[in-house]
Amino acid sequence: MQKKPAKVPVHRPPPPKQVRIIGGAWKRSTLPVLDALGLRPTPDRVRETVFNWINHLWDANWTGAAVLDLFAGSGALGFEAASRGARSVTMIDSHTPVVRQLGDVKIKLQADNVEVVRGDALASAQNMALRGQRYQLVFLDPPYQQNLLERSLPLTAGLLAEDGLVYAESGAPLPFEPEDGSAVPDWLAPWEAVRNDKAGIVFYYLLKLRKTAA
Repeated sequence: MQKKPAKVPVHRPPPPKQVRIIGGAWKRSTLPVLDALGLRPTPDRVRETVFNWINHLWDANWTGAAVLDLFAGSGALGFEAASRGARSVTMIDSHTPVVRQLGDVKIKLQADNVEVVRGDALASAQNMALRGQRYQLVFLDPPYQQNLLERSLPLTAGLLAEDGLVYAESGAPLPFEPEDGSAVPDWLAPWEAVRNDKAGIVFYYLLKLRKTAA
């Protein structure tokens, strides 16, 4: 009887041990990346593109921006915004070691404009909306393949200031034009893509609410 060939396990490349802040006051500062389940920092190339998009739309003026990083992870997105002069950056994560590390980085950088909160992203978004908190920019970079984007994106509609932006990252293209010809799903229908691109397996978007949905 012929032996079956041994199965070769397929692994994603491990996350980097650290990432760098690309621009602003803390340019080239490093952020450590924990080896935690689902933690996958936004690649440097993608971050550079996204912040160029935002700089173009905002004339590189971050001073009045309140920013929410709902699935903070390594903090790469939130600390990048803080480095560029955002008025306030709120980072939320549910994983205690990640929150502790974000707090350590905040102290190291003397990032007085950053607040680190331990909490569930979806529950936190609901509570903040009820309290009337509003943001010019919300980062949504949840772990892939857990339907977290389609659950969290609708909640951000109640968190955005007028003309606010949402950065959304996904392991699959967002179904703005479903291949089977069906309607855009309800959770995505109120949104339009201001910019979008793809890098490897990362699909990333800058979104805003359609005027009719605002």
